[in-house]
Amino acid sequence: MHMTTTRPYLIRAFYEWIVDNECTPYIAVDVTVARTEVPKEYVDNGKIILNVSMSAVRNLSLNNDCITFSALFGGRSRDIYVPIQAVIAIYAKENGKGMVFAEEQDEGDGDGGGSGGGRGDDSPPPESARKGKPNLTLIK
Repeated sequence: MHMTTTRPYLIRAFYEWIVDNECTPYIAVDVTVARTEVPKEYVDNGKIILNVSMSAVRNLSLNNDCITFSALFGGRSRDIYVPIQAVIAIYAKENGKGMVFAEEQDEGDGDGGGSGGGRGDDSPPPESARKGKPNLTLIK
């Protein structure tokens, strides 16, 4: 069964969680992804960090395909367009808690390019996770 990427759903969930915890949501963006529209003068090594808190942006829209909003950069209002696949991470400015996304191999593969439940690497799942019944482990 073909499923859409989980990335936009995870971004929205982490955004809400960060805001609910009275922190400032930031997104890290890969500006080399096609159609990304951000102020180029603020790009560093092909990436930009954007404050997406409600106090920093206007008309924020977290869609399944893109994130759009208007924000002031150097006193000038700019329209921002970030394709979902360009979002590298979403995290709280205050403590760095959030999620980093791995590069997606196939847009519709269903894994969303997420960090695999916090493993944070691209290694294959352990042998026990690949065969037989699901295996849940309590981590303290």
